[in-house]
Amino acid sequence: MTGVNPVVAGLLCRCPNCGEGPLFEGFLKVSPRCEACGYDLQAADSGDGPAVFIILVVGFIACFGILITEVSLQPPIWVLLVTWLPIGAILTLALLRPFKGVMLAMQFHNKASQHRSDDL
Repeated sequence: MTGVNPVVAGLLCRCPNCGEGPLFEGFLKVSPRCEACGYDLQAADSGDGPAVFIILVVGFIACFGILITEVSLQPPIWVLLVTWLPIGAILTLALLRPFKGVMLAMQFHNKASQHRSDDL
């Protein structure tokens, strides 16, 4: 067990084993191996977990933002759409990579993996 905090490593999108090498090759594609320690990252599969958390977090922020804007300013609908749709999209894209990093780091930290039928 290493001294790497999985939440910090995930938020920084770093290897869950050493905390040094990058976790991703592209925006969301997981690297096959850590460049720093050689840790095998191919078993990583976060599934839909990050998307579910993003939907909940961004949905909460956007819904209450729209509600507060509507009640306090009573703008036309187009103002709400022009303001809150981009905010929701930007928040989604900004949070998706760190949330996926945390999910993957927690998966490795807890030694969780997807069960495959060819392993039997």
